[in-house]
Amino acid sequence: MNKIVREHIREVVAALPLSPGVYQFIDKDGVIIYVGKAKSLKKRVSSYFVESRDHSAKVKVLVKQVVDIRHIVVDSEQDALLLENSLIKSLQPRYNILLKDDKTYPWIVIRREPFPRVLSTRQLVRDGSQYYGPYGSIATQRAILEFIREVIPLRTCKLNLSPKAIKTKGYCVCLQYHLGNCKAPCIEAQSEEEYAESISLVQSILKGDLRPIRKWLEENMYRAANELQFEVAESYKQRLRSLDNYQSRSVIVSSKIVDCDVFSLFVDDDTAYCNFLRLQHGSIIAVQTIRLSTGIATSEEELLSAAIQYIVENIAGSLSKEVIVPLMPSAALLFSDVTFTIPKRGEKAELLEFSLRSARTYRAELMKNLEITNPARHTERLMSAMQKELHLDHQPRYIECFDNSNLQGTNPVASCVVFRDGKPSRKEYRHFNIKRVIGPDDFASMREIIHRRYTRLLEEGAELPDLIVVDGGKGQLSSAYRVLCELGIANRVPIIGLAKRIEEIFYPGDPAPYYLSRTGEPLKVICHIRDEAHRFGITFHRQKRSISFIDSELSHIKGIGQRSMIEMMRFFGSVSGVREATFEELKDIIGAHRAKLVQDYFADKK
Repeated sequence: MNKIVREHIREVVAALPLSPGVYQFIDKDGVIIYVGKAKSLKKRVSSYFVESRDHSAKVKVLVKQVVDIRHIVVDSEQDALLLENSLIKSLQPRYNILLKDDKTYPWIVIRREPFPRVLSTRQLVRDGSQYYGPYGSIATQRAILEFIREVIPLRTCKLNLSPKAIKTKGYCVCLQYHLGNCKAPCIEAQSEEEYAESISLVQSILKGDLRPIRKWLEENMYRAANELQFEVAESYKQRLRSLDNYQSRSVIVSSKIVDCDVFSLFVDDDTAYCNFLRLQHGSIIAVQTIRLSTGIATSEEELLSAAIQYIVENIAGSLSKEVIVPLMPSAALLFSDVTFTIPKRGEKAELLEFSLRSARTYRAELMKNLEITNPARHTERLMSAMQKELHLDHQPRYIECFDNSNLQGTNPVASCVVFRDGKPSRKEYRHFNIKRVIGPDDFASMREIIHRRYTRLLEEGAELPDLIVVDGGKGQLSSAYRVLCELGIANRVPIIGLAKRIEEIFYPGDPAPYYLSRTGEPLKVICHIRDEAHRFGITFHRQKRSISFIDSELSHIKGIGQRSMIEMMRFFGSVSGVREATFEELKDIIGAHRAKLVQDYFADKK
């Protein structure tokens, strides 16, 4: 921002009123890049142009692009909220919260037409038809449609069934009539009143209320049985069985929580996920997760408000009388007839947790698909997340992790595992035998392997890692960091220590642990690195202990070489197996002369 622009911004901000309103930031091309609302325009806008450590990176980037500011004064904060929402929709500013999800979800529609059809659709058209949903999966929607067609005969044809068309076009019945799936309103075999009754039953089912359809089926079954129409009664009985099967598969949440909407919010870096559940008569009848770009409005209240407004206007049409939320959205004042509840315990809290799990599952599936379809983009996003979470200057594309392993000071070894772009690079793994340390001294062992590893890399002019991870607390970290300082690379290579609790990490010179987010991907990568270091180190330590044990026993037998020891261990499985073997068994493996040497050795020990 040059001096002239800075002076202009200062003058504009100084002239802003203390009234509520909406402000717009404009870049050098005259494009509105951000729209915001404020209870006090002057106080809110001026906060952007004051140096502050609390400003996020996005805010700093935004401020550098602003060359002019416009504002609109309104009467109240509520008016400001409405106007902001309208402007964001029409202008789509780059730095505002924006919906990123372009997925269209399946609905069930009852068409506005004579003898309405009940169909599947992904297009929500405001044509007077009745829409139910959306459904989180096409399988759920198909199961409901199949059930409706099993129990209620409805037409599926595309014929124009207006009274005039029925009389003039002379329709004839189709196969669906002969199969019993339709009562042929096309030839006036079914009246509009009777068909409307069937549609009313369908509406009850789609709203989650199965009581009317059960009552209707039972009444018709008993009436047919009383009239000795046993085949008709059996058909209604089969439909009742279909109803029971459908009801057993439906998600019944609670008999206490009847009708409500549930919104949960999960924020991950620069993307937010909002899950929406709708309950009617205690059953979940609609579920959807939307994805939003956080823009520079990082407040969760703002994000939740944007998600609720979008869902109401584009999906749900309205809110239930009670809405369960994790926090109070800033748009709550727009819904004066709605009660917003923030549960702390009980069934409502469990319902909110279920919704949050759905949002996280949606995100996990999205990330998995992204990793498959666009691995480079996934890697870039993961590395950026790790850089931010671990407070690094550069992305940790190349990571080395060290771990010590010993048994009461015996056979001390260490392992170094290498990760590139968040994935193990096993061909670069290294084992270390501890040579200079006597006894169980993990700190000294860590100093030795760090010194040996990076002295060699420096001598060879090899690439240094972007991050060093030490499996251990403050002691191991301090030992390793001291060696990096001695080698003169402490400022070139960042290093962290992992505590016993995996979400805790330590930085050099800071006694307090830093806690990683338990839901973020960086923690998963750190867990993977640590597990690999453990596995690789323990495997090597066990191998070395086994060789050491063999050497301590069989290598003391004069005349027995390494090859004979390996053959005996391979056949007998252990030193005790060799000790208890007969002469004939030993002779078959290593020959008579060596067999006698082995038996004489163990006989002398007895």
